[in-house]
Amino acid sequence: MNGPATSPAPRTSFTICTRGSALALAQSEQVLADCEALFPDLDFELKIIKTTGDKLQTASPADADGPLPKGLFTKELEVALLGREADIAVHSLKDLPTELPDGLVLGAVGPRADVREVLVYRDAAHPQDRSAAVVPKDWVPGAREPFVGPPFATLDDLPAGAVVATSSTRRAAQVLAVRPDLDIVPVRGNVGTRLQKAADPHVFDATLLAAAGLSRLGLDVGPRGELRVDPRLTPRERALVAAPPPGLLATILEPEEMLPAVGQGAVALEIRSDDPEVAQICAGLNHVNTLRCVTAERAFLRAMGGGCQSPVAAYARIVGHQVHLRASSYRDGVGKHAEGKRPVREAAKLGEELAARLK
Repeated sequence: MNGPATSPAPRTSFTICTRGSALALAQSEQVLADCEALFPDLDFELKIIKTTGDKLQTASPADADGPLPKGLFTKELEVALLGREADIAVHSLKDLPTELPDGLVLGAVGPRADVREVLVYRDAAHPQDRSAAVVPKDWVPGAREPFVGPPFATLDDLPAGAVVATSSTRRAAQVLAVRPDLDIVPVRGNVGTRLQKAADPHVFDATLLAAAGLSRLGLDVGPRGELRVDPRLTPRERALVAAPPPGLLATILEPEEMLPAVGQGAVALEIRSDDPEVAQICAGLNHVNTLRCVTAERAFLRAMGGGCQSPVAAYARIVGHQVHLRASSYRDGVGKHAEGKRPVREAAKLGEELAARLK
């Protein structure tokens, strides 16, 4: 006779997959540390996967600075999940499409970091080493001088015709809404690459980056606006940080000045829908109020019928027992704005309601 059926032994090892960029690794290493602290009896390892988006970022065709299709920073990680080569995929939530592949779900969202945008430009008080810059072939004497500015300059301080680099349609639309006389050009590359380009006076005058990304890379805005390595880091942590190019200033823009992307500042953990063990791990990592906020924002984006490249923005906050949501759409070049609030249990309904008002 056969003996009674036995249940499989509980799993003790889990794989967390991530992109290989410095920012993705910083986010994933924090997730790894959180997992190890909360579940000391389990083993976790990181697996780096290069996505199509990463490959295109480093390609050099003539149109390499154009916008990237949605999902290019997530697809290969999702393939690894579905193929059971990994158990948790770590994403910047703003890169994660609102519609996930069959068999995958959003398992958890970590505590939200700074949602604000940062305007980065060259310091007027810093000696500009123009001999080191690559002069464009079409530059001629008498052309407009590259912009250098004082501490805490804003978009209003940029001269007419100044070149602002961003591949985000959301950022570009909001810049042009307040300064239609500025010139928007696309830019590609990770944060370090963009900072190097910002330091070159013959590339562009200013760029926009997420405050959360700069912070997770160990960077900080100093008392006179200088972009620097965060002095609060330990000597060991500072040694691992790639210092920004010298002579860059940064101005933090409040949400009232520039509304962030849906999910900006939040880290998402994507998992298989049929994996209760991993779901239990994610339950310990989930930040409830952040999840409520991004639920409203992502419901808005989904109802608008757009992805991470759409010219829409949204930012939700928890106030007491309600979720407050502000949203904007810049489709067809026209800015439309709405805001509202509902009980936290109706976060998704709030997002859908504001989308209906802005369509």
